[in-house]
Amino acid sequence: MKYLLCLLVVLSSCSKYLDKKPDNLLTEDQIWQTRANAEAYLYNIYSYVYNTDGGDYASMGGSDESSVSIGTVGVRQMVSGNWNAASGYFYNWANYYAAIRKSYVFEQNIDKVPANQLSDDLKKQYKGENLFLRGYYYWLLLRQYGPFVKIDGLLSQDEDFNQYPRTPFDTCVSHVSALMDQAALNLPAVWSSSSNNGRPTKGACLAIKAKVAQLAASPLWNGNANFANFKNADGTALAPASYSEDKWKVAAAAAKAVIDAGNYKLFTNLDNGGITFNPYLSVRDLFLTNWNNEIIFANVNWWRWGYTKCASPGSGGYNMYDATQNLVDGFYMNNGRTIDDPSSNYVETGFASSAGANSWEHHKNDWNMYANREPRFYAYIQYNARPVLPAPTVDDKNYFSSDENVDGQGRVEFYYNGKSGQRSAGSNNITGYLALKRISPNDNIRNDVSSFQGPYILLRYAEILLDYAEALNEYDPGNGDIVTYLNMVRTRAGLPGIETVYPEAVGNKDLMRKYILKERSVELCFEGDRYFTMIRRLMLGNQENRAIYCMNVNANDNGLGFSFTAFYNRTLFQQRFWDNKMYLFPIDQGDIERDRALVQNPGW
Repeated sequence: MKYLLCLLVVLSSCSKYLDKKPDNLLTEDQIWQTRANAEAYLYNIYSYVYNTDGGDYASMGGSDESSVSIGTVGVRQMVSGNWNAASGYFYNWANYYAAIRKSYVFEQNIDKVPANQLSDDLKKQYKGENLFLRGYYYWLLLRQYGPFVKIDGLLSQDEDFNQYPRTPFDTCVSHVSALMDQAALNLPAVWSSSSNNGRPTKGACLAIKAKVAQLAASPLWNGNANFANFKNADGTALAPASYSEDKWKVAAAAAKAVIDAGNYKLFTNLDNGGITFNPYLSVRDLFLTNWNNEIIFANVNWWRWGYTKCASPGSGGYNMYDATQNLVDGFYMNNGRTIDDPSSNYVETGFASSAGANSWEHHKNDWNMYANREPRFYAYIQYNARPVLPAPTVDDKNYFSSDENVDGQGRVEFYYNGKSGQRSAGSNNITGYLALKRISPNDNIRNDVSSFQGPYILLRYAEILLDYAEALNEYDPGNGDIVTYLNMVRTRAGLPGIETVYPEAVGNKDLMRKYILKERSVELCFEGDRYFTMIRRLMLGNQENRAIYCMNVNANDNGLGFSFTAFYNRTLFQQRFWDNKMYLFPIDQGDIERDRALVQNPGW
């Protein structure tokens, strides 16, 4: 009894305390009384934009270009088939809807901010940014989950959510495009101040329209027979039933609108103080500048240190973000030819007898597989025996080498008993490669220093150029713009024109499509594009894309250092699982139970 009385006294005291409102909490009315609070609310909506260390399923591990060394992470479970609708892997459905709801709150309240706090011009600008973000989140929902539930206003807490079924795909596309058109009315073509980097522009709105149109034209949503029975409970079809070539025309026109606006250009080292054009520095430093004119939309607040740590070799780094042999094989030779082309001069075995012509190319005694490759290969791939990039001093470089290999270069050791090999506890590399894109040579991962201050690029001009070439090729393969815009990307990468090395591809839809998609896989590697390209083009289910290869990382050097050859045997790393239901992510069962009108994605 004494214990019970004491408990009642405590609960009574707690009740009185909890009834008091904390002094530091703002009421809803107070939020909209100052510019600072209103802007803070808008920035909170921005916080749902991709904010990570780069380790999401699309950019790392979801496609054939990469894997993640820790077997228990979500993306490794997904590619093994170990997931279901309750797994919650990379579940963004609820988060994006939370952001969309906040966008309506902002829209309904921004005009309440007093004029002496926020001018009418700024209110218009913020409304444009807010509309862009709403459309952007709807676009992300459409890309990951397919047809979304279109919400036209702020829902009350006691709303009957069972009245909200999914919206047919084509209507979703139109809705996102309309939001981008509305947003663009109050956004500038370019920002005059670098303080606005990361905010959308008219060009960003056009780019999202181009991406949505591209998705609508692609095989996943353009008459895909697998979605024939994808319907709401009332029988409303959610996917287009038949193929339409006109959708490729719409996609091409949308991408060309971005080009014709004239606000973007491909970055080169000449934009960064260079005197003469250097393709290696152009493709590398694109990702290492605070901003440049190729960037269309980017996150300026992502976790740079985490990415650098995960993509760097042991023992300073984690060896987590591993490139695959599949991707390595995809890079061109420096003469612009594929490695399976007899005219490419590719050599699979033996050590290079001399170094490349430039300091950034292969070194003498590198494995021939890595010799005479295109500049993007050296900018984006860390391979065995290549000097580690984020190690500025000789002492820092030697830290990454075993005693027998210490020579001031810091050549990375991915073989079994190497410092970054399988025997290395807690930081073992599993493919024989690491992602090098976005890694700055000024970093010092040994001391956990990441000096790189560039944004995480979400959309850039090169992607739009390739989007345009791809769409145009699908309905007008003889159009000269295909070669023109594909070559812009190749030229920046230091490669000859496609018509020079593969003239037979010009005007040949199927062959040109092969080279366009190959160009995407190289130019946009580790940026999420490979995964979503394979998804929208129904390529992930292909048997050849499920076999993932690596080097023989279990080979021991037996005291020979880098001079042994067993490591360089192409080895099957994994045969990935695939089920066609995986073209779309599942919606969590809890969300389906809250909205009985919400149907699950096919197969889940």
